[in-house]
Amino acid sequence: MIVREDKDGVATLTLNRPEKLNAITREMLIGLRGHLDAIAADETVGCVVVRGAGRCFGAGHDLADTGRTDEGAWRHFDAETVDALEKLPQPTIASVHGYCFTGSLELALACDLIVCAESAQLADTHGARGLVPIWGMSVRMPERVGRARAKDLAFTGRRVSGAEALRIGLADYCVADSELAAATAGLAAQITANSWGTNRMTKALYADEAAMTRAGALAYERTRPYGLPADRPGHPREAS
Repeated sequence: MIVREDKDGVATLTLNRPEKLNAITREMLIGLRGHLDAIAADETVGCVVVRGAGRCFGAGHDLADTGRTDEGAWRHFDAETVDALEKLPQPTIASVHGYCFTGSLELALACDLIVCAESAQLADTHGARGLVPIWGMSVRMPERVGRARAKDLAFTGRRVSGAEALRIGLADYCVADSELAAATAGLAAQITANSWGTNRMTKALYADEAAMTRAGALAYERTRPYGLPADRPGHPREAS
Protein backbone atom coordinates (compact mmCIF):
# COMPACT_ATOMS: atom_id res chain seq x y z
CA MET A 1 0.00 0.00 0.00
CA ILE A 2 3.06 2.23 0.12
CA VAL A 3 5.10 2.28 -3.08
CA ARG A 4 8.68 3.55 -3.15
CA GLU A 5 10.31 4.77 -6.35
CA ASP A 6 13.85 6.18 -6.55
CA LYS A 7 15.18 8.42 -9.31
CA ASP A 8 18.05 10.91 -9.42
CA GLY A 9 18.51 10.90 -5.65
CA VAL A 10 14.80 11.44 -4.92
CA ALA A 11 12.77 8.75 -3.14
CA THR A 12 9.04 9.05 -3.80
CA LEU A 13 6.66 7.36 -1.37
CA THR A 14 3.15 6.95 -2.77
CA LEU A 15 0.15 6.25 -0.55
CA ASN A 16 -1.33 3.62 -2.83
CA ARG A 17 -4.89 2.82 -1.81
CA PRO A 18 -6.75 4.90 -4.40
CA GLU A 19 -9.96 2.87 -4.27
CA LYS A 20 -10.35 4.07 -0.65
CA LEU A 21 -8.99 7.59 -1.27
CA ASN A 22 -5.74 6.50 0.40
CA ALA A 23 -7.43 6.35 3.80
CA ILE A 24 -4.73 5.32 6.28
CA THR A 25 -4.78 1.87 7.85
CA ARG A 26 -2.51 0.12 10.33
CA GLU A 27 -1.01 -1.90 7.48
CA MET A 28 -0.18 1.30 5.60
CA LEU A 29 1.57 2.75 8.63
CA ILE A 30 3.58 -0.43 9.12
CA GLY A 31 4.63 -0.28 5.48
CA LEU A 32 5.40 3.43 5.69
CA ARG A 33 7.51 2.91 8.81
CA GLY A 34 9.57 0.27 7.04
CA HIS A 35 10.28 2.61 4.14
CA LEU A 36 11.12 5.51 6.46
CA ASP A 37 13.56 3.44 8.49
CA ALA A 38 15.27 2.28 5.28
CA ILE A 39 15.44 5.78 3.78
CA ALA A 40 16.84 7.28 6.98
CA ALA A 41 19.92 5.08 6.58
CA ASP A 42 20.15 5.44 2.78
CA GLU A 43 22.98 7.71 1.68
CA THR A 44 21.81 7.53 -1.95
CA VAL A 45 18.67 9.56 -1.14
CA GLY A 46 18.93 13.34 -1.04
CA CYS A 47 15.22 14.23 -0.92
CA VAL A 48 11.93 12.47 -0.18
CA VAL A 49 8.53 13.15 -1.77
CA VAL A 50 5.28 11.90 -0.24
CA ARG A 51 2.23 11.80 -2.51
CA GLY A 52 -1.09 10.03 -2.98
CA ALA A 53 -2.22 7.82 -5.83
CA GLY A 54 -5.43 8.45 -7.73
CA ARG A 55 -7.83 11.27 -6.92
CA CYS A 56 -6.24 12.66 -3.76
CA PHE A 57 -3.39 12.77 -1.26
CA GLY A 58 -5.53 11.13 1.38
CA ALA A 59 -8.94 11.21 3.06
CA GLY A 60 -7.50 10.69 6.54
CA HIS A 61 -7.39 7.77 8.95
CA ASP A 62 -9.67 4.96 7.82
CA LEU A 63 -12.39 5.00 10.49
CA ALA A 64 -13.14 1.35 9.77
CA ASP A 65 -9.64 0.66 11.09
CA THR A 66 -10.26 2.38 14.43
CA GLY A 67 -11.77 0.78 17.51
CA ARG A 68 -9.67 -2.37 17.14
CA THR A 69 -9.06 -4.37 20.29
CA ASP A 70 -5.32 -3.71 19.94
CA GLU A 71 -5.68 -0.01 19.17
CA GLY A 72 -4.23 1.20 22.46
CA ALA A 73 -1.14 -0.95 22.13
CA TRP A 74 -0.43 0.51 18.69
CA ARG A 75 -1.26 4.15 19.43
CA HIS A 76 2.34 5.17 20.05
CA PHE A 77 3.53 3.31 16.97
CA ASP A 78 1.09 5.24 14.80
CA ALA A 79 2.15 8.62 16.17
CA GLU A 80 5.83 7.69 16.17
CA THR A 81 5.59 6.77 12.49
CA VAL A 82 4.51 10.34 11.75
CA ASP A 83 7.40 11.49 13.95
CA ALA A 84 9.76 9.28 11.93
CA LEU A 85 8.70 11.09 8.76
CA GLU A 86 9.41 14.44 10.41
CA LYS A 87 12.80 13.20 11.66
CA LEU A 88 14.11 11.91 8.33
CA PRO A 89 17.56 13.44 7.81
CA GLN A 90 16.73 14.29 4.20
CA PRO A 91 14.51 17.24 3.18
CA THR A 92 10.94 16.08 2.60
CA ILE A 93 8.14 17.37 0.35
CA ALA A 94 4.41 16.62 0.57
CA SER A 95 2.84 16.84 -2.89
CA VAL A 96 -0.87 17.42 -2.22
CA HIS A 97 -3.81 17.14 -4.58
CA GLY A 98 -7.48 16.54 -3.92
CA TYR A 99 -8.49 15.72 -0.35
CA CYS A 100 -5.95 16.01 2.44
CA PHE A 101 -7.89 15.50 5.64
CA THR A 102 -6.92 14.96 9.28
CA GLY A 103 -4.55 11.96 9.48
CA SER A 104 -3.39 12.55 5.93
CA LEU A 105 -2.90 16.24 6.73
CA GLU A 106 -0.83 15.20 9.75
CA LEU A 107 1.47 13.29 7.39
CA ALA A 108 1.78 16.35 5.17
CA LEU A 109 2.52 18.57 8.17
CA ALA A 110 5.37 16.24 9.15
CA CYS A 111 7.10 17.09 5.86
CA ASP A 112 9.46 20.04 5.55
CA LEU A 113 7.70 21.57 2.55
CA ILE A 114 4.14 21.31 1.19
CA VAL A 115 3.28 21.82 -2.47
CA CYS A 116 -0.45 22.04 -3.19
CA ALA A 117 -2.53 21.87 -6.33
CA GLU A 118 -5.01 24.73 -6.65
CA SER A 119 -8.00 22.40 -6.25
CA ALA A 120 -6.60 20.67 -3.16
CA GLN A 121 -8.81 20.66 -0.07
CA LEU A 122 -7.11 20.51 3.32
CA ALA A 123 -8.98 20.17 6.60
CA ASP A 124 -8.73 19.12 10.24
CA THR A 125 -11.92 17.11 10.71
CA HIS A 126 -11.30 15.73 14.20
CA GLY A 127 -14.25 17.73 15.56
CA ALA A 128 -16.70 16.37 13.00
CA ARG A 129 -15.85 12.83 14.13
CA GLY A 130 -15.68 13.50 17.86
CA LEU A 131 -11.97 12.69 17.88
CA VAL A 132 -8.92 14.36 19.44
CA PRO A 133 -5.50 14.62 17.73
CA ILE A 134 -2.83 12.11 18.74
CA TRP A 135 -0.58 12.19 15.66
CA GLY A 136 0.73 15.73 16.20
CA MET A 137 -1.90 18.04 14.71
CA SER A 138 -2.13 20.23 17.84
CA VAL A 139 1.63 20.86 17.67
CA ARG A 140 2.47 20.96 13.96
CA MET A 141 -0.53 22.97 12.74
CA PRO A 142 0.18 25.97 15.06
CA GLU A 143 3.83 25.80 14.03
CA ARG A 144 2.68 26.21 10.45
CA VAL A 145 -0.13 28.77 10.65
CA GLY A 146 -0.05 30.19 14.20
CA ARG A 147 -2.19 29.26 17.19
CA ALA A 148 -5.22 31.42 16.37
CA ARG A 149 -5.47 30.15 12.80
CA ALA A 150 -4.94 26.56 13.95
CA LYS A 151 -7.82 26.94 16.41
CA ASP A 152 -10.03 28.33 13.64
CA LEU A 153 -9.29 25.33 11.42
CA ALA A 154 -9.78 22.86 14.30
CA PHE A 155 -12.97 24.39 15.72
CA THR A 156 -14.72 24.84 12.35
CA GLY A 157 -13.30 21.88 10.44
CA ARG A 158 -13.56 23.99 7.30
CA ARG A 159 -11.82 23.03 4.11
CA VAL A 160 -8.96 25.17 2.84
CA SER A 161 -8.16 25.37 -0.87
CA GLY A 162 -4.62 25.17 -2.20
CA ALA A 163 -4.63 28.93 -2.78
CA GLU A 164 -5.79 29.69 0.77
CA ALA A 165 -3.33 27.17 2.18
CA LEU A 166 -0.55 29.16 0.51
CA ARG A 167 -1.94 32.46 1.79
CA ILE A 168 -2.13 31.35 5.44
CA GLY A 169 1.20 29.52 5.42
CA LEU A 170 -0.21 26.01 5.47
CA ALA A 171 1.44 25.36 2.09
CA ASP A 172 4.72 26.65 0.69
CA TYR A 173 3.70 26.51 -2.97
CA CYS A 174 0.40 26.38 -4.86
CA VAL A 175 0.33 25.49 -8.55
CA ALA A 176 -2.22 24.56 -11.21
CA ASP A 177 -3.39 20.98 -10.89
CA SER A 178 -1.75 20.06 -14.19
CA GLU A 179 1.59 21.40 -12.96
CA LEU A 180 1.76 19.67 -9.57
CA ALA A 181 3.95 16.75 -10.59
CA ALA A 182 6.37 18.96 -12.53
CA ALA A 183 6.52 21.57 -9.76
CA THR A 184 7.23 18.92 -7.14
CA ALA A 185 9.92 17.33 -9.30
CA GLY A 186 11.46 20.73 -9.98
CA LEU A 187 11.61 21.58 -6.28
CA ALA A 188 13.16 18.20 -5.48
CA ALA A 189 15.74 18.75 -8.22
CA GLN A 190 16.64 22.15 -6.76
CA ILE A 191 17.14 20.54 -3.37
CA THR A 192 19.26 17.65 -4.63
CA ALA A 193 21.39 20.01 -6.73
CA ASN A 194 22.79 21.43 -3.48
CA SER A 195 25.08 19.71 -1.00
CA TRP A 196 23.15 16.83 0.50
CA GLY A 197 25.36 17.05 3.56
CA THR A 198 24.53 20.73 4.04
CA ASN A 199 20.82 19.98 3.69
CA ARG A 200 21.01 17.24 6.32
CA MET A 201 23.07 19.34 8.73
CA THR A 202 20.85 22.39 8.30
CA LYS A 203 17.74 20.32 8.94
CA ALA A 204 19.35 18.87 12.06
CA LEU A 205 20.26 22.37 13.26
CA TYR A 206 16.68 23.59 12.86
CA ALA A 207 15.42 20.57 14.82
CA ASP A 208 18.00 20.99 17.59
CA GLU A 209 17.47 24.72 17.96
CA ALA A 210 13.68 24.54 18.15
CA ALA A 211 13.93 23.76 21.88
CA MET A 212 16.62 26.36 22.63
CA THR A 213 16.51 29.99 23.53
CA ARG A 214 17.52 32.37 20.74
CA ALA A 215 20.82 33.14 22.43
CA GLY A 216 21.46 29.47 23.04
CA ALA A 217 20.67 28.59 19.42
CA LEU A 218 23.04 31.26 18.12
CA ALA A 219 25.82 30.00 20.37
CA TYR A 220 25.09 26.38 19.41
CA GLU A 221 25.26 27.11 15.69
CA ARG A 222 28.71 28.70 16.10
CA THR A 223 30.09 25.46 17.51
CA ARG A 224 29.42 23.85 14.12
CA PRO A 225 28.14 20.70 15.90
CA TYR A 226 27.93 18.62 12.73
CA GLY A 227 31.20 19.74 11.20
CA LEU A 228 31.32 20.35 7.44
CA PRO A 229 29.67 18.18 4.76
CA ALA A 230 31.84 15.73 2.90
CA ASP A 231 30.27 16.75 -0.43
CA ARG A 232 31.07 20.46 -0.26
CA PRO A 233 32.76 22.01 -3.35
CA GLY A 234 36.07 20.28 -3.94
CA HIS A 235 34.81 17.20 -2.11
CA PRO A 236 32.24 15.76 -4.54
CA ARG A 237 29.76 13.19 -3.38
CA GLU A 238 30.81 9.69 -4.38
CA ALA A 239 28.71 8.17 -7.12
CA SER A 240 26.29 5.57 -5.81
